[in-house]
Amino acid sequence: MASEVVVVHANETPPESWDASVFLAGPLPRAAAVPSWNPDAIALLRERWRGDGRLVVFTPEPRGGLEADYIGQIEWEHRGLHQADVILFWVPREPNTMPAYTTNIEWGTWYDSGKVVFGAPPSAPRNEYLRYLAAKEHAPVADELGDAVDAALGLIGSGSRRGGGERAVPLLVWRTESFQNWHAAQREAGNTLEDARLEWTFRVGPDKSTVVYWAAHVTVRVAAEDRLKSNEVVISRPDTAHVALYVPGPSPEQTTVVLVREFRSPASTPDGYVHELPGGSGNGRGLVTQAAEEVREETGFAIGAERLRPLGSRQVAGTVSAHRAHLFAAEITEAELEVLRELSAESHGVGGGEVTWIEITTYGEILANPLADWATVGMIAQALA
Repeated sequence: MASEVVVVHANETPPESWDASVFLAGPLPRAAAVPSWNPDAIALLRERWRGDGRLVVFTPEPRGGLEADYIGQIEWEHRGLHQADVILFWVPREPNTMPAYTTNIEWGTWYDSGKVVFGAPPSAPRNEYLRYLAAKEHAPVADELGDAVDAALGLIGSGSRRGGGERAVPLLVWRTESFQNWHAAQREAGNTLEDARLEWTFRVGPDKSTVVYWAAHVTVRVAAEDRLKSNEVVISRPDTAHVALYVPGPSPEQTTVVLVREFRSPASTPDGYVHELPGGSGNGRGLVTQAAEEVREETGFAIGAERLRPLGSRQVAGTVSAHRAHLFAAEITEAELEVLRELSAESHGVGGGEVTWIEITTYGEILANPLADWATVGMIAQALA
């Protein structure tokens, strides 16, 4: 695919597909004698874009200097800011000719989005707070326009082709496995993503570059019903792997099951803890390896991955989150159960933020005590079936 740069001016309709998009945000001159920085940024992007595809550059300057419809331009800018993979802020603030009042509002809206670059000449006044927020959120900061352009292209990388409603999903979410899994399931069902608005992301890591949770307000064409559905938000996270360790009893209700207890902020149980099977999300590990490792981390008990019986995957709560739970089970011996009883005297977990406690109970007690959530009850039922 040939490399190209398409510039979309204020109130213009963007192309139907692209591989990457940049929105130029920052003050525009209030007098004709003051030069705009947008043409220089566009020239640098044309020169330095190396992706094998289409880069779309949104500039809020009307084409040919024509006066744009004010309200229409506001809506156009909001749409472009949401669609853009990267928002390149360049703030050569000058109190009389480019005060950047609107820029301050836009920066305050987007500084923690994970898709911004902040740049400004060191001589530009009143940018200290903006620079502070950029550093706080690990956003790239540049003193030269060329460096800001390079930082924006660095966030984009090679891009990824998207068309139609897919264009509204910025790369930081588009590249996640959780989004691709959800999107693939919708396509397999014959449905089409017509539009989207990324509401928020929860990012982690030293530079906050890893998206763990995301939420998007989507519009989907439901093929089986020939209608648009646009009143829901998709929330997702990486898939999880869980293990049901059990010692068979005379009946399912008398079967001994190993749970872990952990404080989780969303818990609404009487004790404030979740009571669930050992499990969690991985970091590029295979599912069965991930499952065995979660058991070791959360209980201190080592079990070979070869002993884990795969039982498939399902969504945990289909009206809340798009992620899936992958279930494994393993029958353990009475001797191994005694080891777990000894391990229950101390806490387990990794990373400081995770503190887990072993609970040894029966399936009947789990059913009688409403501490375990329905997803946990269902997974145990599947394992014992």
